[in-house]
Amino acid sequence: MVRSTLAALILSVVLPGALVAQGAMRAAPSGRALTEVSFTFADTAAARVAGKPSVIRIDYGQPHLRGRSLHTETLVPYDKAWRLGANGATMLTTDVDLVVGGQPVPKGTYVLQAMPTRAGWTLFVQRDTAQSPMAAAMSYKPERDIARVALRVSTLATPLESFSVWLIPAAGAGTPKGELRLAWGTVALATDWSMK
Repeated sequence: MVRSTLAALILSVVLPGALVAQGAMRAAPSGRALTEVSFTFADTAAARVAGKPSVIRIDYGQPHLRGRSLHTETLVPYDKAWRLGANGATMLTTDVDLVVGGQPVPKGTYVLQAMPTRAGWTLFVQRDTAQSPMAAAMSYKPERDIARVALRVSTLATPLESFSVWLIPAAGAGTPKGELRLAWGTVALATDWSMK
């Protein structure tokens, strides 16, 4: 009886303090987003033998403009490598060998970054060196590049509030291929991809 009373007394003192220490919850300013293309066999028997489908996946932080201008020193500065999203690194994972913008990208996991300039944008595909996602996002090292791709740039008539990435597969037979699209504000970027 003494033990249970003592335990209740301790909980009544400690528990309210723990709840106050946690404080109010709030939403993170940026969420995570994902785009993915799956490759399956047209022959269902071959698909059963192969097991799970192969994929190309891009996992990225999705920042929002919230009334800000895109090209500023604190958001997406010109002439500096940008982590291509928010918070942690933008990661490309591919189970198949690819060609991205004419550059070979072997199957594996990579960090994506970009360099915006007034003359155009370049996409950097970098070896994943097993750093923390934040460290990989914040440090651009040219020696890690396995590919540099000049992106096609166009202007959107209606600004896009949230940074977005799409892997769009082409319809039809033949070697799987498609387009990688990125957009934010009035900036739209694109390059082609195909299975090698």
